[in-house]
Amino acid sequence: MQAEDVKAFDRDKAIGYFRRCLEFLPKQYESNDTHRMTLAFYSLSGLDLLGALETEFTQERINNWIDWIYAQQILPDENNPELNERICGFRGSPFSGLPYNPNGVNSDFIIGCRASRLPFDASNLAMTYTALASLLILGDDLSRVDKSAIINAMKFLQKEDGSFTQTYQGMESDMRFVYCACAISYILDDFSGINIDKVVQYIKESQSYDYGIGQGPGEESHGGSTYCAIASLYLLNKLDEGLLSKDKTIFWLISRQESGFQGRANKPPDTCYSFWIGASLMILDSFEFIDYDQNYNFLMETKSPLGGFSKCPGYYPDVMHAYMGVGGLLFMEEPKKLDPALNISFKAKENLLCKSVFKRE
Repeated sequence: MQAEDVKAFDRDKAIGYFRRCLEFLPKQYESNDTHRMTLAFYSLSGLDLLGALETEFTQERINNWIDWIYAQQILPDENNPELNERICGFRGSPFSGLPYNPNGVNSDFIIGCRASRLPFDASNLAMTYTALASLLILGDDLSRVDKSAIINAMKFLQKEDGSFTQTYQGMESDMRFVYCACAISYILDDFSGINIDKVVQYIKESQSYDYGIGQGPGEESHGGSTYCAIASLYLLNKLDEGLLSKDKTIFWLISRQESGFQGRANKPPDTCYSFWIGASLMILDSFEFIDYDQNYNFLMETKSPLGGFSKCPGYYPDVMHAYMGVGGLLFMEEPKKLDPALNISFKAKENLLCKSVFKRE
């Protein structure tokens, strides 16, 4: 697979990069503090896919990460009963709420921040998904997750057109949060917080003339939103019903490859689409149609000497593209390591199926 003039992937440098990202991030990440949960997910999942969580960290360290995640869970607030059904889930960091306190001053700390709530402190659908995914990656059984509160809160996030907002009274609603709602429901084994018929219809209406899928009806086809739609339909067991033409969508996906993959027509290739497009093709059982060598060579061009991957050749690496680059490589080299629909390792998914308190029938 590897061209002779292209250096091979350096697993140890990638592990070092994800380890550093768990400890500290460059100043440019300050504006993303409210998304710290997702940034942690990229690093934790990257280390998990590289088989480094158990070998690089002690169980005490892993338990500390688990406790930090649970500290971001927003539970029903006795002082704000009118908001109880709307705000529950996980936030992205302590930025908008109570600070993380490892000593557990609040009596209910062990299961989240119940005792009091600051103004505008509410869960975020994307952070709830990455929090649950990270807990599974870390081997947690989800026993401290308030399932009913999360499922009930999702009902207030779905709009009439079937899409979801990321937070209560939020302004954005598109395919990204449809996926988050479906993934959360799958993990918790409860789809009662979703109007499934409206979701399927929203996805149908978001498919463009070229059979790619946009962020919403009338929007341009995009690799990321196409993945979100396909993965959502898969998790809902609605693939055959939701895709207007599976073959034509596959053709659109395959057409996104130049060397690596582009997210939209007439755009340059970008590392992250080796995952978004690759995972979509994996779900549709069509990954073998890509040019493996071209994709591999492009990823090696975006591989940074600092570890990780950048968006394009010549850029600095970032934690999201580093994770997506590892995912794109695994689809080619070890496809049984990464579940393309839930975007976690099959090992973490097995933890969901066997160890989680939310067990399937």
